[in-house]
Amino acid sequence: MGKVYDGIIGLATGDALGVPVEFETRENIMKSPVTTMLGYGTHYQQAGTWSDDTSMTLALLDSIARNHGIDYKDIMDRFSEWLLYGEYTATGEVFDVGNTTSRAIMNYGHGINPIECGGKSEYENGNGSLMRILPVAYYIKQQTGIPIENQMDIIHNVSSLTHGHRISLAACGIYITIALELLPGGISLNTGISNGIEKAFQYYYRQGWNEISVYSRIKNLTSFMLLPRREINSSGYVVDTLEAAIWCLLTTNSYKECVLKAVNLGDDTDTTGAVAGGLAGIYYGAKNIPQDWLGTILKRNYIKSLCDSLEN
Repeated sequence: MGKVYDGIIGLATGDALGVPVEFETRENIMKSPVTTMLGYGTHYQQAGTWSDDTSMTLALLDSIARNHGIDYKDIMDRFSEWLLYGEYTATGEVFDVGNTTSRAIMNYGHGINPIECGGKSEYENGNGSLMRILPVAYYIKQQTGIPIENQMDIIHNVSSLTHGHRISLAACGIYITIALELLPGGISLNTGISNGIEKAFQYYYRQGWNEISVYSRIKNLTSFMLLPRREINSSGYVVDTLEAAIWCLLTTNSYKECVLKAVNLGDDTDTTGAVAGGLAGIYYGAKNIPQDWLGTILKRNYIKSLCDSLEN
């Protein structure tokens, strides 16, 4: 099993761990913390059911594998198949979809150019593109020698399919740059995260993006990782999700510990779990995800087959 599976199953497992407690307040979760895979809860789904985070990730992954590259129209076709017909879902049912994502797919159905479909207002910076962007890291990794300017163009365009504001674009840029640092292995987690953030910030500074300032807290990782949990937000706002995921990675020492910490922050639990879980999966490897958790993930062989198709 290759690196693609490590990250994607890490994302799906973090997602499924968070689904039953999505929208629960931190205070409620603290009374009864998540310690393992649960069933039912918020969306009344069986244990191991993943949500839109994983579905859209798999749709993107499948498109890249089938086209041997990035085809924005094809990606939107697959997102449409997911939303309208339940493709790429765990159970054939779409039970969780963000408004900005839904609007973007409807825009595409009305004939709008794919990369113009995503919302561009400051109020449309939910985490709906960050949660599904990880497959782009594998694509970039396979194309050796792409300059960072071209890498960022691809990342931003794939985000813009649903989320086109620069705050969302930058979240995806930072996340993928971190993933690319961690993918070769042989680097400490903190160094990989630090290098990725530094490279992304340098790029955005060169481009004159003032919007990057909303991510200033992660610029100094030493002070950021010392922040108490009460100062880490876990809402659906993309800045909160990226910060929470990075904080969970920096303050834990295993895949299990990382995603449990992410989910127990409350609120947008499935996406915080997915975003943290993708990078944790890359770093720790699928072999270090609890086997009993993996055993509950629905359609795990299907997820693996899609990962294999990108690997080959």
